[in-house]
Amino acid sequence: MTADVSSPPRSGPWTPRVALALAVLAAAAFVYVTAEIMPVGALPAIAADLHVSEAVVGTLLASYALVAAVATVPLVRWTASWPRRRTLMFTLVCLTVSQLISALAPTFAVLALGRVLCAMTHGLMWSVIAPIGTRMVPATHAARATMAVYVGTGLALVVGSPLTAALSELWGWRLAVAAITVAALAVLISARLALPLMATTAESVQARRRRIGDRRNHRLLIMCALTLVGVTGHFISYTFIVVIIRDIVGVTGPNLAWLLAAYGVAGLASMAVLARPGDRHPKAAIGGCLGGLALVFAVLATLGYAGGATAGTLLTGIVAVIAWGATATAMPPMLQSAAMRHSPDDPDSASGLYVAAFQVGIMAGSLLGGLLFEHAGEAVMLTGSAVLVAAAMAGAVLVPNLFAVAPVTSEK
Repeated sequence: MTADVSSPPRSGPWTPRVALALAVLAAAAFVYVTAEIMPVGALPAIAADLHVSEAVVGTLLASYALVAAVATVPLVRWTASWPRRRTLMFTLVCLTVSQLISALAPTFAVLALGRVLCAMTHGLMWSVIAPIGTRMVPATHAARATMAVYVGTGLALVVGSPLTAALSELWGWRLAVAAITVAALAVLISARLALPLMATTAESVQARRRRIGDRRNHRLLIMCALTLVGVTGHFISYTFIVVIIRDIVGVTGPNLAWLLAAYGVAGLASMAVLARPGDRHPKAAIGGCLGGLALVFAVLATLGYAGGATAGTLLTGIVAVIAWGATATAMPPMLQSAAMRHSPDDPDSASGLYVAAFQVGIMAGSLLGGLLFEHAGEAVMLTGSAVLVAAAMAGAVLVPNLFAVAPVTSEK
């Protein structure tokens, strides 16, 4: 299929063709996010197999995010003239090859190098995947289309992370990575068959290259800065969520995988609930999620300081982890949709800057989380998360007119 879908469908936004395309985009998000966070669920298994500490394995997220943050904007510029389908397929090829290298890695260094390949194109993938979705529906449905794409992220938390954790416990982490390799290849083939080419015009390419990194869009820069702060706060603790669940909540063994699945299910449910408010009331929806997430971290930090394994601690911890999934998973699609609204005539560029900020936040959070985990403990780590997320919430709520912008256009 090579026809360019460049304007919203006139028979209604959710035609079978659009639904299939959004499903493929969600599948791409699923495999990429599953690959990205695989070390979180398999952290103990990787550490034991490759004879390194759990804190060292935690740096896989930081190094991944660093590469993604550095590579995103240059790659967006380089691929600006490519049809959007070709760009997405290029990222999926890199993902497939990188996972094959990782599955066969004899040492931690080779594993880290294998992840570099997909990390390089991770930000590029996210810079085009949401704009592809929004261009296939009317501008009034942009946040809902973005949410549909991000269902893949939720499924990665519901299925991908628990499955890789379980496979790592039962048969080793290499089998988990091999499964991701096969899934990535299947999505690559599906993208070629189901997505339109979405060729770009010379005028749009030149405009995009001029606007990438445009520092005059102050609200976009503020949005990206708040994203960086909030994501840093989240990943300080999320990098070690398995350890938090094990040591603070008191859930171990197979039940840990079930709680990770509940985390993801809660995220999927919250995305469904907040899809419409994300379009109509983004300030309230995003501010509410950030406030809820800050509260979750504060509760878990309190449990960590109190210590002791009681029935009350277990129940409170389980509820907090589920609320963690509900608040954290719903935020990225709303934040990305809000960022794209700051550049309605070129959502790819805004999306690329947002993704770069997001990846810097992951890197900073993973590194800071590792330092706090090693030298101060889980309770202090969770306190740091609570403070930074609360700061991001304050910015989102108090900065005037941050969300008072034009809708994302479907025209490209």
